Amino acid sequence: MDMHTVVVGTSGTTAQDVIAVARGNARVELSAAAVSALAAAREIVEALAAKPEPVYGVSTGFGALASRHISPELRAQLQRNIVRSHAAGMGPRVEREVVRALMFLRLKTAASGHTGVRPEVAQTMADVLNAGITPVVHEYGSLGCSGDLAPLSHCALTLMGEGDAEGPDGTVRPAGELLAAHGITPVELREKEGLALLNGTDGMLGMLVMALADLRSLYTSADITAALSLEALLGTDKVLAPELHAIRPHPGQGASADNMLRVLAGSGLTGHHQDDAPRVQDAYSVRCAPQVNGAGRDTLAYAATVADRELASSVDNPVVLPDGRVESNGNFHGAPVAYVLDFLAIVAADLGSIAERRTDRLLDKNRSHGLPPFLADDAGVDSGLMIAQYTQAALVSEMKRLAVPASADSIPSSAMQEDHVSMGWSAARKLRTAVDNLARIVAVELYAATRAVELRAAQGLTPAPASLAAIAALRAAGVEGPGPDRFLSPDLAAADAFVRAGKLVSAVEPVTGPLA
Repeated sequence: MDMHTVVVGTSGTTAQDVIAVARGNARVELSAAAVSALAAAREIVEALAAKPEPVYGVSTGFGALASRHISPELRAQLQRNIVRSHAAGMGPRVEREVVRALMFLRLKTAASGHTGVRPEVAQTMADVLNAGITPVVHEYGSLGCSGDLAPLSHCALTLMGEGDAEGPDGTVRPAGELLAAHGITPVELREKEGLALLNGTDGMLGMLVMALADLRSLYTSADITAALSLEALLGTDKVLAPELHAIRPHPGQGASADNMLRVLAGSGLTGHHQDDAPRVQDAYSVRCAPQVNGAGRDTLAYAATVADRELASSVDNPVVLPDGRVESNGNFHGAPVAYVLDFLAIVAADLGSIAERRTDRLLDKNRSHGLPPFLADDAGVDSGLMIAQYTQAALVSEMKRLAVPASADSIPSSAMQEDHVSMGWSAARKLRTAVDNLARIVAVELYAATRAVELRAAQGLTPAPASLAAIAALRAAGVEGPGPDRFLSPDLAAADAFVRAGKLVSAVEPVTGPLA
């Protein structure tokens, strides 16, 4: 396990800390201030619990059953029951990193001192994370309002020593056995604690944070592959001049144009518009790459702003306020997060779409300006990359379906008490698929563009130094270059792994300098 430690305080957390815990297995500790805030809020809850007046979530039922006052002797049973009944997920298991992010972010809200859970409950949450125990959470069960109820309930069930969880060795066992094996005592929930463990946007937020990290890397990789395609198509880099982008000052557009210009520096292939096949302008998929890639970058920046606000938030209902009030609210509604999850699926689909158009152009002898059909070794005998483009097109088509917004949907629940929901969890789940597909699409363009640049070099033209660095790294990773037909799937899988690992960016940056 990574020995890096993340300290959880009272004022939220950072995206970097979420990723460190979710993907890097960082240890989690509660700050002294968080422990004090937890204890102070708990005193308020216990004082209210002792009063005869009903307080929602403390001495009442939940949702549409909130009108029933619960007597003190039934309140522990009430909290256990809400966890058991809400742990109603179905379908495939959710990925380990998503569950760890969800648990960590719920702990972040608990540590704020606004939920009223006891310090020992929060400490048990940290202990479960540090032990590498991952509750079994299922794909379906969250409407994104009142937060990610079913997924969070499965996590709370593990804290109680019930249900199933995965141990650090990857084996799924009864949660009680795993807690005992790691010396963790199951929690016995008291007033409000069951509700406080379930009521948040933590799953959708965790997936947003990780998608942003992945997309930032993919957008830089896509700038590089766009530049390689421009070069292979003997396009012009004049459209990347900073003075052109300064007069339409979208920051993402300028950053993408600068990335592409850096990659193409020193190329002997660009600027051939007046050669044997005269062109006044390159096609949109080549010429407008900075505008499309850049608009996506700006959308990422907005989504990161929303994520940062949510990371600084305490999302629960009701909440404990510093003046001693416990107030109901609607902060659990996932709309702010759901919207940006859908925005990201849209821009990812468009990035994949423009990349596929460049790949198709590279393979079409009528539009590739002198490249062999399908970049084949012996066209007719060999099919070259014909079906690689089919695969890429299938991925793009799927991306378009995934871009249909989940947040525009709503389905009433809880006897019409929860009559407008965000569907943010669904938006996050489909975005994860979209991000995976985008990496594959970029990998296919990389595979085609590097082969095309090598074929240009064989024609006597000199590629850019950054292009040669990218090609050398890709070939060193086991992805073969031009030649007779061979089993393509392993090459495409290796190119995909190369892109996902950020190796394309790391290959060119020693030549280009740091890219945006």
